[in-house]
Amino acid sequence: MNFLAHLLLSAHDEALMVGNFMADFVPNRVVNTLPEPVQRGIHMHRFIDRYTDNHPLVRQATRRLHARHHKYAPVLVDVYYDFLLSQNWSRFAQMPIEDFSEQAYEVLLRHRLLMPPRLQERLDRMVADDWLRRYRTLDGMRHVFARMQRYVSRPEWLEGAVDSLIAQRPLLEQEFLIFFSEVQKVLAGRYPVV
Repeated sequence: MNFLAHLLLSAHDEALMVGNFMADFVPNRVVNTLPEPVQRGIHMHRFIDRYTDNHPLVRQATRRLHARHHKYAPVLVDVYYDFLLSQNWSRFAQMPIEDFSEQAYEVLLRHRLLMPPRLQERLDRMVADDWLRRYRTLDGMRHVFARMQRYVSRPEWLEGAVDSLIAQRPLLEQEFLIFFSEVQKVLAGRYPVV
């Protein structure tokens, strides 16, 4: 899953949100130097990633996309899950997505100085371009994949990503709705908000 899902799964806990956002940008040797509640968010993010990568429905979705998109198939699923989350937002969240996005940006900006410089720059771009709400549209997804193509070793494997996802939307959405309900339940038991 991508930024939107990780932030929502943080259950409005600021430290969990910050850690969840930072996790992919903080090496293990640095994690213990951060405030304990932020460390908890980093551990939560990494648990979510492991849980997602090993979930049978996610693996099934990835396998279907692999022939055309090869090693980027899991990336397509991650991004598309944020799109599907935004399309089914009211099933999983109480607050409208517009309000949630604004709140998430405020929280992350408030804790910006905890982040490595590279992530601070990414956060600035994220807020300026409103990435969290951009996931709601197919054009937004096209923008995400076009941006990715500039940085990957095999950009041609991302060609037609949105078309592949649209073609499989009914099945991907059905799998996502089951998977996301399950991950919410697992996290509620493992990372209760105190």
